[in-house]
Amino acid sequence: MFVQEEKIFAGKVLKIHICTMDGTEWLEEVTEDTTIEKLKEKCLKQKKQDNKAPDKDAILKATASLTTRHTDRTVTQHNIRDFQTELRKILVSLIEVAQKLLALNPDAVELFKKANAMLDEDEEDRVDETALQQLTEMGFPESRAIKALRLNHMSVTQAMEWLIEHVDDPSVDAPIPGHDSSGAAGAAAAATAGPSTSASASGPKVLRSLSSQSSTEESSRQDELTEIFKRIRRKREFRPDSRAVIALMEMGFDEKEVVDALRVNNNQQDAACEWLLGDRKPSPEDMDKGIDTDSPLFQAILENPVVQLGLTNPKTLLAFEDMLENPLNSTQWMNDPETGPVMLQISRIFQTLNRT
Repeated sequence: MFVQEEKIFAGKVLKIHICTMDGTEWLEEVTEDTTIEKLKEKCLKQKKQDNKAPDKDAILKATASLTTRHTDRTVTQHNIRDFQTELRKILVSLIEVAQKLLALNPDAVELFKKANAMLDEDEEDRVDETALQQLTEMGFPESRAIKALRLNHMSVTQAMEWLIEHVDDPSVDAPIPGHDSSGAAGAAAAATAGPSTSASASGPKVLRSLSSQSSTEESSRQDELTEIFKRIRRKREFRPDSRAVIALMEMGFDEKEVVDALRVNNNQQDAACEWLLGDRKPSPEDMDKGIDTDSPLFQAILENPVVQLGLTNPKTLLAFEDMLENPLNSTQWMNDPETGPVMLQISRIFQTLNRT
């Protein structure tokens, strides 16, 4: 930078010639009291402005003189489906198939009666051991960690935040009021106490002959199973996050709307808020709709041997029911040695067909 000596401090505003490492140059006006730090901030703002992408107005202005070409081209819309959204539809349809399959198992009624009885017993909930270990390694007492995990749907992050917030709360060690202590894993264990090997072995054949099975005995057994399934489903009813409900209701939303929003968005408060403020799609009614049973995706899932065998296992049906109402439990069922392979195959088939 070169200036005349007699004019170095002649004015209150100086112009400094700045040159950056990448070769960019410009003149910056500074006052007498400008510090080096302020000058650096100005330079950073200038650099960010130079790197800023053009907005729509700038593009239209720059291309105003250009002629329009290829206006007859059709834009191909690529419909990339979200796995979590489609998974719910898949589970709804697979539950229907599994119920029909298990109705053909002569031992199914007794197995599910045991499972339903265990759901009524006052036993402790299933707790994610990995999540519990993470919290106890942080120094939290095991009893408090278990309570925090149950209140926060086995989310380690949310459970940790809850423990920190309630560290001085005198009721932190009190049991959860009105807590349904039925364990999904315990019920599932009972359901798998003795699944019929013949039903498992004949899974593929049974799938092809569902429509031809209409004997009175089978019909009666299926009706009894249907009632058991209804009782199990009622115990699996969606439990909204109480803190999220309060937070959203404080914004002025109705309680029913808030519960619907949390159900649609898997108990995620931010997503539920966006849903309430947006077009509210998908609707709660859409959550109970299954996938098109004639679609290539569903047919590919049914033709998979691992899925076929899994559908004859009562534990798989209980897992599907649990994931349907409490999607955050999906990770635990994915890690289960019996239901995990089924979920893995469903995911692989979906990803493969979604790319084609």
